[in-house]
Formats: sequence, C-alpha cells, structure tokens
Amino acid sequence: AVFLTNDQVYFGHLKNYNRRYAKLKNVYYLRVAQPLQQGEQLSAQPPVNLVRLGGELHGPEDEIFIPKDKILFWENMKADSQVVTGIESTRK
Repeated sequence: AVFLTNDQVYFGHLKNYNRRYAKLKNVYYLRVAQPLQQGEQLSAQPPVNLVRLGGELHGPEDEIFIPKDKILFWENMKADSQVVTGIESTRK
C-alpha cells in the first residue's frame, strides 16, 4: 500500500525507478461507489470497490511512476488482508 500526499492510496509492487521516482506495478486502487441517478441516496457507508488500473477511459498501462516526494509512506500487506485477498480473487 502506497499512501500519497494527496490522500490517494494505491496497491501494487513498489520498486525504486531512479533518484526521483518510484515505480508501482500491478496497480489497484479503491473507488467509492457514487449514486447513478441524481438524488439517489447511498447508505451511511457507501460501497468501496477494488479496481485494477488499466480499464479507465484513457487506457493507462498497469504501472505508475510516483515522485518520491509525494509518497508519505508505504506498508507491506499481510497475505490475508482484505485487499490482498481481493486482488488474488481477480487473478483467478
């Protein structure tokens, strides 16, 4: 898990790219569900979806280059975390 200064969080395999950038591959992120119709109400805790990078309209490749000065911190994740099990389930 890579936590950025703009409050975004990405999941994937983090490696050093060069002096200024880190490279994240096999990228996933969390997306909060939005109402489809104007005025439609969501529950107090809207559903959160785990999304793999690459299916967006602009068609990015499955890697991002992050300026190191924008990374607050990163965490290694346990194999039984909800995010890791969610990622593993999409690969099957």
